[in-house]
Amino acid sequence: MASPQGSRAPLEFGGPLGAAALMLLLPVTMFHLLLVARSGPARLLGPPPYLPGLEELWSPWALLLCLTWLGLQAALYLLPARKVTEGQELKDKSRLRYPINGFQALMLTALLVGLGVSAGLPLSALPEMLLPLAFAATLTAFIFSLLLYLKALVAPASALAPGGNSGNLIYDFFLGRELNPRICSFDFKYFCELRPGLIGWVLINLALLMQEAELRGSPSLAMWLVNGFQLLYVGDALWYEEAVLTTMDIIHDGFGFMLAFGDLAWVPFTYSLQAQFLLYHPQPLGWPMASFICLINAVGYYIFRGANSQKNTFRKNPSDPRVADLETISTATGRRLLVSGWWGMVRHPNYLGDLIMALAWSLPCGVFHLLPYFYLLYFTALLVHREDRDERQCLQKYGLAWQEYCRRVPYRIVPYIY
Repeated sequence: MASPQGSRAPLEFGGPLGAAALMLLLPVTMFHLLLVARSGPARLLGPPPYLPGLEELWSPWALLLCLTWLGLQAALYLLPARKVTEGQELKDKSRLRYPINGFQALMLTALLVGLGVSAGLPLSALPEMLLPLAFAATLTAFIFSLLLYLKALVAPASALAPGGNSGNLIYDFFLGRELNPRICSFDFKYFCELRPGLIGWVLINLALLMQEAELRGSPSLAMWLVNGFQLLYVGDALWYEEAVLTTMDIIHDGFGFMLAFGDLAWVPFTYSLQAQFLLYHPQPLGWPMASFICLINAVGYYIFRGANSQKNTFRKNPSDPRVADLETISTATGRRLLVSGWWGMVRHPNYLGDLIMALAWSLPCGVFHLLPYFYLLYFTALLVHREDRDERQCLQKYGLAWQEYCRRVPYRIVPYIY
């Protein structure tokens, strides 16, 4: 049984009040975006065109579809994996094992969807169900978070997350008490991190593309670009799925409402915002501008993938010829910090690549509406916040070595700017 005294880790996100506000603000923002994307003015900062009633939000069929989707992805998670790898060392010195089969799940999902569409599955009708589906996903996330909280009450102290054991119910419900909640070998956080939300995102994008083809005879070039860019991003995340095991979400954050809602609802229904916007607000896009946008996305992806691959290669084997010549700083923990290559340019080059790609995803939507740029604005705020959290944790973990690294690499995300 966990200690009732809670942990002494500093509270984040504004403590209990901030957590309560975010649990309200995040779903409200998601529904606001869904409503204004289909409205004529499409004003990000204006009021929604109307407030939907419960009869428009609640649909047993939407809930059934949401649960069926989760069940399908869970079944694919349990299939034999191309690889099983160990995670980071835990408090009790053990290491959990994880199946690496996310890309396999993406391919099998694409096959099943393709077979379904060829058999008459009305995938293009999915955009009309986005509101009730988002409501069902939000309801599922709340109930799931409650079950996770109750499960954590009987978890051993060694299984609790560093920051999710404050003793405050609201804060711990939001942040998550248990670090790696599992039933047998099924890891709930790892499953939700990349599978149902990311694959659901590209499925919604595809449905929006198909509906645009029905409405206008063929998908627009802008819609093709948004679908292609975001499919590349999701495919990359699932192909390099093993890399998620070293992220802050997996090694530090508990699994509570913050991640459950983010993974199951926020990602598929807000990250598809550009495609939603284009369905209701088609934008002219010529090949010269499209080529320029593709170049921007390629530059962002090159930085993002290069930085992440360099970091993952170094963590697996510092003697690998691809990273053996890079300059490093030794730390008291025995680990070394890269201070050259991508990680000598800025402290978070992968974030820089992420932001450049986010810009490329928004540009096909034109420059006369702020709404499609919500993702870029939100993601900038998210990455700056994550970078700040990471800085504080690294300073606590590496001490003087981290201070030396910051002196050698003064810029955090954008060279000569931030």
